[in-house]
Amino acid sequence: MTDAAVAKPPRNQWWDVWDQFKSHRGALISAVIFIAIILIVLIGPMIWPYEPTKTDIRNKNMRHMLSCFGLDWGAIAGCLVNPTESGIKVSWWHPLGTDQLGRDLFARMMFGGRISMAVGVTAMLIALVLGTAVGVISGYFKRFDWALMRLTDLFLALPLLPLLLVMVMLFRAPLSATFGTEQGIFILMVTAIGITSWMPTARIVRADVLAIKEREFVLAARSIGTRPRKMIMRHLLPNVMSPIMVSATLGIANAIITESALSFLGLGFPPDFPTWGRLLNDGVQYMQAYPERVMWPGIFISVIVLCVNYVGDGLRDALDPRIRGL
Repeated sequence: MTDAAVAKPPRNQWWDVWDQFKSHRGALISAVIFIAIILIVLIGPMIWPYEPTKTDIRNKNMRHMLSCFGLDWGAIAGCLVNPTESGIKVSWWHPLGTDQLGRDLFARMMFGGRISMAVGVTAMLIALVLGTAVGVISGYFKRFDWALMRLTDLFLALPLLPLLLVMVMLFRAPLSATFGTEQGIFILMVTAIGITSWMPTARIVRADVLAIKEREFVLAARSIGTRPRKMIMRHLLPNVMSPIMVSATLGIANAIITESALSFLGLGFPPDFPTWGRLLNDGVQYMQAYPERVMWPGIFISVIVLCVNYVGDGLRDALDPRIRGL
């Protein structure tokens, strides 16, 4: 063996994680699609010429030219030759058409994606912090285990949707009066979703902490007088990052679905502050005449949730040292 080979530094373990992650083809494709959608909703409204709340009654209920191809051949010919006389208002400049007030649906989809993503990520962070704290304390300190686990069981036993509805009805008006309509509802949404979705993370983290705290390196650190705070921060948390990161990805999907359900029921953001769930709600009454108004928000919600679930599946395999390298 040469001196250069001996002096070569060991390979960073994150490269092994990346190699395992990219071997999961579904997770890799989902990550690319997820990043692309995030870039579209973040950068798109800055360069798109239409504002999501600007009304144009003269161009209301417009459809894209491709909508003609869902008709019979005679209607297709009439639509392409003279769209105005065919009875279908079409436009190449509105990729998804316009709504009943002439607002560009593509602009509203991008703006609504921003809100849905922000709600999902923020609610996930709240649930992650609460679940990790409860799981670590319950797993490491035996005297708190029974009380915290019974609290977790209590939250798991509560019906989620009725509880969210009650919280929205009780705190919507006070928060809107204090912080404004949009900011108040945003705070209400992320708080309500976050404090009702931390329980699975707490159970997973507790189970891992119970196993890790009996390992040799933890017993050795305890024998030399390491304080509990330092033990948790230096030895326990780094070793439970794998389930925490997987819970984070799945938590985003759960938060987006919950926010969409509340907005679909009319208890989320106001109509002039669109989210994907709100766009679904607005499109229901026009579903027979303009089915694409319901299809596009539903497709984006489904694609985001599917991509996040695949990414979480890939991260679970990549961060597990027992699977990595197989």
